[in-house]
Amino acid sequence: TPGVAEPCRKIHEDQENVYKYTSKGNLVAVVTDGSAVLGLGDIGPMAGMPVMEGKAILFKEFADVDAFPILVDTKDVDEIVNVVKLIAPTFGGINLEDIGAPRCFEVEEKLKKVLDIPVFHDDQHGTAIVVLAGVINALKVVDKKLEDIKVVVNGAGAAGTSIAKLLLSSGVKNLIACDKVGILYEGIENVDDAKKELAKITNPENVKGNLADALVGADVFIGVSAPGIVSQDMVRAMNKDAILFAMANPTPEIMPDDAKAAGARVIGTGRSDFPNQINNVLAFPGIFRGALDVRAKEINEEMKIAAAYAIANYIKDEDLNENNVIPSALDKNVAAKVAEAIAKAAKESGVARI
Repeated sequence: TPGVAEPCRKIHEDQENVYKYTSKGNLVAVVTDGSAVLGLGDIGPMAGMPVMEGKAILFKEFADVDAFPILVDTKDVDEIVNVVKLIAPTFGGINLEDIGAPRCFEVEEKLKKVLDIPVFHDDQHGTAIVVLAGVINALKVVDKKLEDIKVVVNGAGAAGTSIAKLLLSSGVKNLIACDKVGILYEGIENVDDAKKELAKITNPENVKGNLADALVGADVFIGVSAPGIVSQDMVRAMNKDAILFAMANPTPEIMPDDAKAAGARVIGTGRSDFPNQINNVLAFPGIFRGALDVRAKEINEEMKIAAAYAIANYIKDEDLNENNVIPSALDKNVAAKVAEAIAKAAKESGVARI
């Protein structure tokens, strides 16, 4: 004192001044309840801490965003929402991480209603954005269009649901979602409400059956499910020039060599030792950088689609080929392009405050 009292007065007069005089505008909370950590499952918040710290490092390294792990020791949706709501004044944005489905949908939805800063569940939307980017480029390689293809998404959890919704928002018309119970169709029983909702907006022909049935005549397979569940015969039953993103980790739904041998044209996985790694680090740093830079109130569908196109267009058309449909996860220049696209889309869709 007395110097520090001045910004306090200014912020008290107009709360927007908090962005001018403090670091709030560059702070992001990485919030987890530890219920769905990587492929490890429900290991609790403390055991999830290394992942949150890793995430915070990537935020800083790729986009100069200061992120902090916040571990919440409850699985109750309303308690998580309340905790985040109460600490939100500190932060410019909230990144939800490793919260299991279907609670993650509720947590995100409720927080978006009560907060006026971006709330983004990366396991859902970060994955979906990078998948869409890969699909956009893979379709260029095989010369097909989003609106003409049949897509099968296997694994209707957090990532699979968000992938399906973003692909539909981007122009895909025929998309079938599958889960442990088989194909999701309108009127299906024995699944949670989130999957019933997904069934309503997918599978226009109301096909029933299992994954093999769904893949007959499909152009694109997207797996966020379990190792080794796609056979070569299933790939052979797909359309010519099939695209497969088999993202189960560490063992994909089908190994790239096996898929290629069965006639697939473009293969992506979640692994760095195969071509076309689908990795969220291509999305989340730039998404938050762009959203924070324009003080966006939320991260909406238009911004997500813009981010996907920014990632896709990062690779020049002449450099596109079967083994190069997505930028390297280690390319630090991608985040700046994503940030630019996010900021522009936020302004155009009316959610930017500056």
